[in-house]
Amino acid sequence: AARQEFGDGKFGPDDGATAAAWVGYQCTDCQCIFPITPSTLMAEMADTWMAGKITNAFDQVPKVQQLQSEAGAAGAVHGVLSTGGLATTYTASQGLLLMLPNMVKIAGELTPCVFHIPARAIASQALSIFGDQN
Repeated sequence: AARQEFGDGKFGPDDGATAAAWVGYQCTDCQCIFPITPSTLMAEMADTWMAGKITNAFDQVPKVQQLQSEAGAAGAVHGVLSTGGLATTYTASQGLLLMLPNMVKIAGELTPCVFHIPARAIASQALSIFGDQN
């Protein structure tokens, strides 16, 4: 679901992933991503907006950088924050565990940031790869 304008500056309905991605896009200089379900949609949307040169709240096009692992994404967020930039990332709950060492560094430096963690769908099977951010 992409954000579509429905006249008078109003946007149409979104799902939870679109809303979270839009807020992350609007409030950052850089988004460090490692697309993994169920966070893939949010990362792809941010990348699509960047490719379309959609500006954020600061009237700039944020950089969306894809990394090779969750730890790499968290390390890149830490690097951006250390230089005074605003950064975010999207990951799944399992990926969050791999980001902990960098999160401890970020917290120890008292640096504010946001990590977007979508929930997996509640299903009758033991494993579900589907996101359920509605």
